[in-house]
Amino acid sequence: MRKKLFAILALVIFLSVTFWGSTREQGIEEDPMSFFEKKKETIYFWYDDESMSDYIKGAAVMFGEKYNVRILPQLVSESKYLEAINYATLYEEHMPDAYLISNDSLEKAYLAGLAAPVTDLANRMNTIHFPQVALDAVTYNGKRVAYPLYFETSVLLYNETFLKEWSRQQAVREAEETESVVDESVLQARADEILKVAVPQTIDDILNVADTFDPPETVEGIFKWDVSDIFYNYYFIGNYMNVGGNTGDDPTQLNINNPEAISCLEIYKALNEFFYIESDKVTYESVLQDFIEGKIMFTIVTTDALAILEQAQKEGELIFDYGVALLPDPGEELESRPLSVTGVVAVNGYSENAKLAEEFAVYMTTDYAPRMYERCGRLAAYHHVKYKNDLFTVFKQEYERSVSLPKMIETGNYWVQLEILFSKVWNGGDVAELVAEMAQKMNEQIHVKE
Repeated sequence: MRKKLFAILALVIFLSVTFWGSTREQGIEEDPMSFFEKKKETIYFWYDDESMSDYIKGAAVMFGEKYNVRILPQLVSESKYLEAINYATLYEEHMPDAYLISNDSLEKAYLAGLAAPVTDLANRMNTIHFPQVALDAVTYNGKRVAYPLYFETSVLLYNETFLKEWSRQQAVREAEETESVVDESVLQARADEILKVAVPQTIDDILNVADTFDPPETVEGIFKWDVSDIFYNYYFIGNYMNVGGNTGDDPTQLNINNPEAISCLEIYKALNEFFYIESDKVTYESVLQDFIEGKIMFTIVTTDALAILEQAQKEGELIFDYGVALLPDPGEELESRPLSVTGVVAVNGYSENAKLAEEFAVYMTTDYAPRMYERCGRLAAYHHVKYKNDLFTVFKQEYERSVSLPKMIETGNYWVQLEILFSKVWNGGDVAELVAEMAQKMNEQIHVKE
């Protein structure tokens, strides 16, 4: 019997090799996985952001080798991504067992059964491992329904070389006002003191620099940003407009029309008189290029900017020192608060391999997270990631105090409505009237009476 079994096995191997050789000769693509590899447990992972490919594929390989399983990543380019996930779940042979999605789509995913509540067997879903904003981003109806992977938010970018020059000009001006002869070392010491507190903390601080700085000839403006994109505007009203609460899923929490939000928008409107920016001509890319060329002193950027700036320095295009800081407050009594988006990993509620899929989700968002920036340029939501560039710390600080986009399906156009509001305000619209109009529209959409 043993000899017969060996003979049969030898025949199977011979036929397999012969068939493989013939198909190779014909140029037919065959699955490189062996028969035995195909018997491994398999997880299908979907994502729609091509920039994440290297990270996801790397995590898939490492996890697969560590646990002797197969993770098959698939880049899906459909515009209706969640609908494609739902269709594949219902009708295709291989549904996505887990997938990457933005936190604001979690209500829709959960209600469709596509985002299962996490079991958190690894005990990672707590503030030891993630900031509260990340945990809120994956919370729906009191349940954690995904794992936070990466975040996006905004900060103030400034030209440090120009700020040093402004500080020295301030020190010289002080000496001239006292009509005293000041030794160069004393003058420089005073300039260094001014520089320590020179980074603007309020919009008024930026206006003060604009009024008192004698800039180099390259400078065309002091403060410029993409006023057409809500991501770079939201911090003006982020602390005062509340849609859905901290977890963005509570329809009873709606506060848009309030005195503080109106005051912040009035300040925003007034800035057009100081820093005239044509909203239909400016782009994020053009503003960042202006900064690199030394044409502006301050701007608002997202996490991608640092890699661009580092590359510009290496190529000799950027010759200035720079830094990032928390976003300036609209006023002395008004606080800023930025917008954030969290990329999350959800496990399909219909998956037959849900436990393994969740283990991969945990691995992607925690153990493998230290490799994220080098592989895809994103910043991990996971606490325990160290970066070579200290400037990333500021992004993490802003993320921790940020506001996530709401998850409610009824507020799916909230982003668009805010962009319309800011555009009209920037171009001279009546702030109180526009805020009241938007508040009414949001109330009607989620069926809540004030």
